[in-house]
Amino acid sequence: MAWRPAAPPELLSLVMADESGNRLYHLLEEPALSDPVLVVVLDGWIDAGYAAAAAMSHLLRALEPSPVAAFDVDLLVDHRSRRPVMHLVEGVNTGLTWPSIELRRGEDLDQSDILVLTGTEPDARWRAFTHQVVDLARELGVRLVVGLGAYPAPVPHSRPVRLATTATTADLAATGGQVQTTVDVPGGVGAAIEERCAAVGLPAVGLWAQVPHYAAGMAYPEASASLLEGLCRLAGLRLDLETLQETARVHRQRLDDLVSTNMEHTRMVHNLETAYDAEQPAAEGAPFTAGPGAGEELASEVERFLRDLEARGDDG
Repeated sequence: MAWRPAAPPELLSLVMADESGNRLYHLLEEPALSDPVLVVVLDGWIDAGYAAAAAMSHLLRALEPSPVAAFDVDLLVDHRSRRPVMHLVEGVNTGLTWPSIELRRGEDLDQSDILVLTGTEPDARWRAFTHQVVDLARELGVRLVVGLGAYPAPVPHSRPVRLATTATTADLAATGGQVQTTVDVPGGVGAAIEERCAAVGLPAVGLWAQVPHYAAGMAYPEASASLLEGLCRLAGLRLDLETLQETARVHRQRLDDLVSTNMEHTRMVHNLETAYDAEQPAAEGAPFTAGPGAGEELASEVERFLRDLEARGDDG
């Protein structure tokens, strides 16, 4: 089901300066778009299993999007905490790769317009940044904003990845995923973008994949695939996910093989499966009785196991 606003909101004038008069971005293109969806993934906040980052990487490869706007990272990013990468070749400094924040545009398999906001989460001026992102989105006719993320949870790798939601309305929260919670938690800039969208009547939703806590410190392609599948369902898009889904299948088989070699790990996963099947996610106090440290021990073994496979060039 594709989400669309009941009626287009009244457009505000484009604001390109913060409260100090500083421009936070410059337009590189003024594209003619038709009801685009804006997908937001900014590095720096929680991303268990690197799921959102990998989902965005897949989008960038699939869409080959062209730049629309570039934000001024000198105004938004603390370079002492997010330092540029210096490229040395035999002692010669050949250049730096700086943090970036960009808005790009592409098309799905049905030529539906997609905008992606990608790069580094700002360290400063969040209110000015979110206002300008949302105002620019409205100028470009965005119909829906979708943020992607992931967090660790006591769920098994042997079950489908659940998506939790944050959203601007209760209806949109119910449409977006399988888990809706009531909780106070620290927020990333995506939450601030959602809040601004709510203030101006632009539908926005965050899709959050639940990643098994014992696999949260390594790539977890199952979650990346689920995030993009959720995006397609919610926004009515069509993307080629076959390669990512196959990578997820191989990864799950590797985890199955590893868990099966240890009785304690098998018991832990079984307990998680029981709670999952009873629809008792962590937010509702699902019991976890595998023994102290079992998840951490399995996480270490999973990391070592996958590193060894990669070193041997084992494709599963």
